[in-house]
Amino acid sequence: MAIATNIMQEAGNTRERNAGARELTGSQIVCEALVREGVDFIYGYPGGAIIPFYDALSSYPALHHVLVRHEQAASHAADGYARATGKVGVCAATSGPGATNLVTGLATAFMDSTPMVAITGQVARTFIGRDAFQETDIIGITQPITKHSYQIQRIEEIAPTIHEAFRVARSGRPGPVLVDIPKDIQQGKGWYDPTQYQTSEEQLREERERLERPAPRLIVHAIELLASARKPLIMAGHGVILSSAYKELKAFAEKADLPVITTLLGQSAFPEDHPLHLGMPGMHGPAHANRAISEADVIVGVGLRFDDRVTGKVAEFAPKARIIHIDIDPSEMHKVKIATVPIVADARIALEALAEAVQPADHQEWRREIRSWQGESESRTGVGQWNPAFPSPIDILGEIRKQTDGNAIIVTDVGQHQMWTARHYTWTRPNSHITSGGLGTMGFALPAAMGVKMGMPDDLVWAIAGDGGIQMNIQELATLQQERVPVKVVIMNNGYLGMVRQWQQFFHSRNYSETPITGPDYLKLAEAYGVTGIRVTKKEEVAAAIQRAIETPGTVIVECIIEAEACVYPMVAPGSAITSMIEESERSA
Repeated sequence: MAIATNIMQEAGNTRERNAGARELTGSQIVCEALVREGVDFIYGYPGGAIIPFYDALSSYPALHHVLVRHEQAASHAADGYARATGKVGVCAATSGPGATNLVTGLATAFMDSTPMVAITGQVARTFIGRDAFQETDIIGITQPITKHSYQIQRIEEIAPTIHEAFRVARSGRPGPVLVDIPKDIQQGKGWYDPTQYQTSEEQLREERERLERPAPRLIVHAIELLASARKPLIMAGHGVILSSAYKELKAFAEKADLPVITTLLGQSAFPEDHPLHLGMPGMHGPAHANRAISEADVIVGVGLRFDDRVTGKVAEFAPKARIIHIDIDPSEMHKVKIATVPIVADARIALEALAEAVQPADHQEWRREIRSWQGESESRTGVGQWNPAFPSPIDILGEIRKQTDGNAIIVTDVGQHQMWTARHYTWTRPNSHITSGGLGTMGFALPAAMGVKMGMPDDLVWAIAGDGGIQMNIQELATLQQERVPVKVVIMNNGYLGMVRQWQQFFHSRNYSETPITGPDYLKLAEAYGVTGIRVTKKEEVAAAIQRAIETPGTVIVECIIEAEACVYPMVAPGSAITSMIEESERSA
């Protein structure tokens, strides 16, 4: 609570007001601070406890408010905007159910380290703790899933708290921050002097100037390990994208001749058409990538958590490797795997230091060995599994990439389509893959894609979802239409909650309990929302449908009827080593 204490002390200080100071309502002060922070979009939904903020908002045209149809979509849209732009995403909601509807989105952002600020209204201070209408202890609810949660108690706290919230959201390991503001404070009046407060950008610029390079002894130790390694590799995670360390990662990998594996959230951190790239690790990673991890003698892990979907059975993960772990968050060190060289630093700075210090190396023999495994695994899985009567996910993804030359931004929901996209789309553009990784949030894709497109208006944005996940936030088609935001949507419709069904097939004797799912007629639904709908039932129709979607103005839904019981291959059973994979040859088991 030291941060909150500092804010209280700062707000309580008596300052001489200069000519720039103005007396404003609390809500106006919030808006002034948001404008100073460079906010352009706020995704939200009004309600009783936040009405004063919305009353003030109408006088600030620089703050474009997007009226979502559900508060969860507001948090996902802010998340998508932040991931695509690197800026802080902002969402707003009223007290009680409005605030609690943000929770899933906040948890999603927290797990994936997305910088966000959520502003919630709260009942007046005199009613707090009395079970007032739409009162909820949102601070207590969100403390475990935010970097920090503030409840403002005095009007003098508003400006410093807002600016501090943005700084906390952006600094170190990014994440969501919540600011809860009682209604009477929004309505009250106080003085605002913008010269008294630094914006988060100004604060972070000062922090970056003070950033120190990783301890020289750790860099030396890491270089010594690499010099003695015969089978080294890099595992690159989301931290590479968060620190924009694309050039540094590529320079280090090429100079040291290190094969590169990218995690689900690390995809698009390293070009996948590069000869050093191996693929994705873990539960649905290709067999050769997982085998490379198991045979490696040194692993450089950059900006990843070594989570369970990557490691499988931890005791059998990378059993021969000494690990150089780079992460900006010290709590990640030794949490899952003991690091021989723990480097707590920004990924870009650490990779730059390693690239400067490492000697050129040649690991052709090691890379040839990995490629031989790749040939073996590709002959067993991933090619012949698709029923030719249906368009396959590979056909759909390949056509999107072909017709966009790989320059589209792809936003996926959660499920089989997410893993097919991760496995079969070739990522060559930095930060072009956006998905919910840590929390695995169904319903993420459509609102997140809206935020991505609004943040990157000149880019083509595709949302790829299943018929289960798309229905969770499908109401945001109305928001897309109202805001005239053109997002292209692919729905891989197999009539099941596909990934759960696959687990039931493999591990529960095909007991498909509550996984068959129906949906609307998506063409009629598209028409009802005023967007274009296209249905694809055959492989031969895929190319024309994707072309039509790209050429058609506005949001377009492309419903693809895919094989009902198609599975994602390969797959590691939970609790197994990542080298113990279920492959296509076992699909009838």
